[in-house]
Amino acid sequence: MSRQAAVKDAAQYFDGGEFILNLTRKVSFRTASEVEGSVDVLRDYLEREIRPECEELGFDCRILENPVVGCGPYLIAERIEDASLSTVLLYGHGDVVRGQDDSWKPGLSPWVLKAEGDKIYGRGAADNKGQYAVNIGALRTVLAARGGKVGYNIRLLFETAEERGSPGLNEFCATNATALEADLFIASDGPRLNARTPTVFLGSRGIQNFELSLNLREGAHHSGNWGGLLRNPGTVLAGAIGCLVDARGAIQAPFLRPPAIPDAVRKSVAGLQVGGNLGDPEVDSGWGEPGLLPAERVFAWNTLEVLGIECGSVVRPVGAIPSAAKAVLQLRYVVGTNLQDVEARLQTYLEEKGFPWVHVKATVHMEATRLDPEHPAVGLVVESIERTTGSAPAVLPNLGGTIPNDAFSDVLGLPTVWVPHSYPACSQHAPNEHLLGSVAREGLEVMAGLFWDLGEPAHRW
Repeated sequence: MSRQAAVKDAAQYFDGGEFILNLTRKVSFRTASEVEGSVDVLRDYLEREIRPECEELGFDCRILENPVVGCGPYLIAERIEDASLSTVLLYGHGDVVRGQDDSWKPGLSPWVLKAEGDKIYGRGAADNKGQYAVNIGALRTVLAARGGKVGYNIRLLFETAEERGSPGLNEFCATNATALEADLFIASDGPRLNARTPTVFLGSRGIQNFELSLNLREGAHHSGNWGGLLRNPGTVLAGAIGCLVDARGAIQAPFLRPPAIPDAVRKSVAGLQVGGNLGDPEVDSGWGEPGLLPAERVFAWNTLEVLGIECGSVVRPVGAIPSAAKAVLQLRYVVGTNLQDVEARLQTYLEEKGFPWVHVKATVHMEATRLDPEHPAVGLVVESIERTTGSAPAVLPNLGGTIPNDAFSDVLGLPTVWVPHSYPACSQHAPNEHLLGSVAREGLEVMAGLFWDLGEPAHRW
């Protein structure tokens, strides 16, 4: 059978309803990893859904415990055709965020898949059950088209704690590095640039969260009697935030800014339009780092966002100067940003700027990753997608958001290429999460073409 026929069969897998049946099963498992006591449900999902599906395709499977107590297990599957052949590592995650059942549109449930027009609703439809279902469905069609062999080895890592920040993943990968050994990593998560444009991204921005807090005295004091005499913690905190990021969103602290944008990265995002699609918020003009294009600000630069502020009560304000204030900030950062000893450096910086009362505490951290856009694996994937769709995909040096790519790029040392099958307005993590049927269908074609091309002698990697 030809490549063209395999791609056609992948589309038929969607048109004939098999994809919807597969995803319906997956969505029905209530695999919300943030819910207390979810480990048994997550293990059941691996045992009853993922393992049988993989074994049907010729994988040998093992379910292994997470090194972090209370977090869901992993599944490692491998399909070795010949030890002398190259190996690709695939990845997916089966856990989802909370259902938020009461907030969905009338007639919809997070745990019952339902299609309305092009939108396929269900918790995990976009993140990540639907995207994994696209890849495993495409692999199924290529195996059938090639008589049960693809021409390379495949390993699969499937996790169930991604929505909790992937606790234990790096340690698990380090411990099981031999079982996960490969030559190339390919997976699907996150959104395309937009619903119309097939997309490839090569890593993700990192995350560094930190808290700013100050507690100046015991209790609140009347603002008429003591105003102008007592420091207001809200005012002090606002000033401290202002010396980190200004009123137009540009980062002021030098060590929170990245180095210059590499030429290959600038080239890869040139011409990409961010926003302007149905369901997107309107992009604010004059916001963010001056002199950068919108795509450069999202994919090639750092942003510092205020996630929350507490000071007094805005619901029932009283005429008193509060005693304390607190804010949570989040830095999304790209490769090359030096965050060593960031907590101490932030503390020193604020003291030097005149805010010795503000205490800094670094919290959530995830590494930034980025494969060189000129890496040969990128060219292979881009060429394959263009061959299938007739147009070149958008190539993002990294996702604007954050995924646990460092487990694969840094711990396992693999070139990492992500081919997403969702879009920015999918309501991921929110009520009414959905996958677009048109994108899923095209994703099946794209991945069937890619899985086919990886087995071609001309594409040995």
